[in-house]
Amino acid sequence: MNAKRFVAFLLIVVLTLGAVAITSPHLVKQIRLGLDLKGGFEILYVATPIDENGTVTKASLKETARSLQKRIDKQGIAEPDITTEGEDRIRVRIAGVTDEEKVRETLKKPANLLFKGPDGTVELDGRDFVPGGATVQYDNNQPIVAIKLQSAEKFGEVTKKLLGSSLGIYLDDEMISNPRIDTVINQDTAVITGRFTFEEANNLANTINLGALPLNLTEKYTQSVGASLGQLSLDQTVKAGIIASVIILAFMLIFYRLPGVVASITIVTYVWLLLLAFYLMKATLTLPGIAAFVLGVGMAVDANIIMYERIKEEIRSGKSLLSSLRAGSKHSFRTIMDANITNIIASGVLYTFGNGGIRGFALTAIMSTIISIITNIFFSRLLIHLLIRSNLFTKPAYYGVKEAEIREL
Repeated sequence: MNAKRFVAFLLIVVLTLGAVAITSPHLVKQIRLGLDLKGGFEILYVATPIDENGTVTKASLKETARSLQKRIDKQGIAEPDITTEGEDRIRVRIAGVTDEEKVRETLKKPANLLFKGPDGTVELDGRDFVPGGATVQYDNNQPIVAIKLQSAEKFGEVTKKLLGSSLGIYLDDEMISNPRIDTVINQDTAVITGRFTFEEANNLANTINLGALPLNLTEKYTQSVGASLGQLSLDQTVKAGIIASVIILAFMLIFYRLPGVVASITIVTYVWLLLLAFYLMKATLTLPGIAAFVLGVGMAVDANIIMYERIKEEIRSGKSLLSSLRAGSKHSFRTIMDANITNIIASGVLYTFGNGGIRGFALTAIMSTIISIITNIFFSRLLIHLLIRSNLFTKPAYYGVKEAEIREL
């Protein structure tokens, strides 16, 4: 008997399951739920320029999405999902919303950029600036914002009027900067100086560019899910997952005995690591994601079954337990890896060309496959190797093989 290996096995299992038990409640509570599980709504906007001669650019689309993000944040709504799609579309997903109409009314308004004097009078608006003309430059290694204006004459009049005072910059009635006018500027370029970091200067330039080319947003597609319906979907999914997990673990224990115990430990570890990955990536869990999650559990079980069946075949051939482990692991490795790599490639294609729920499914499938390789191939082999090398469990029956099934070499 090699007690050290058995003690190592027990220590690894206790530490692993201990970490799972301690952290799982927190992980489950912190995972973001999509609107199909939590309730909420999804809108697909088509963006068009307000001015007839305007165009929709990648930059203006991105800045409009950023403006929507800020508006939603003001409503106290946590963690909205806003993405740009194609040349002129923005998709907004918001979970856990109680007053949907209020939020939708706020979102559809174009970004409103205004330059106001100290008395609140509007001196300039976004149309007075050249689209995309605001950039970040450096003066003595200090970031500044350079802007281009449509009319040097108009800007000269404004700077003359407000000389020695400030010209507040507002986006959606929120002041984002309040530069002081120190000289009359009779040209179509100007700079805004201050103690900016690069990020602050870049955000200011992006805001001015957004206001210089505001976009109209038209709802192309909408979907609403009530909170009660989302909760029902979540409850039913959790219930189905628990029942399926119990059946799977019971199957592994009955048919594979000691390897089944190892498989149960690695599958629990796999589920925990996948939850941890969701938490660290701040990913949103949706019904398609759960479908990929369940598919990943099936792949994890399949990896264990393939390996343990190969080990059982080697034991039946009359080889020792250690030789059976080595031969079974070697012969099953390529089959398991081929299946997992194929799954990753297929999921990668779905993620590249899909959108919305399809990309969520694909991303979860990729993560689950990678974690399954770590837990249900390498971690599983480590544990079963420690058990066999401990020489405590030497009977073939412990591995689901009857004595009568063993052939002599």
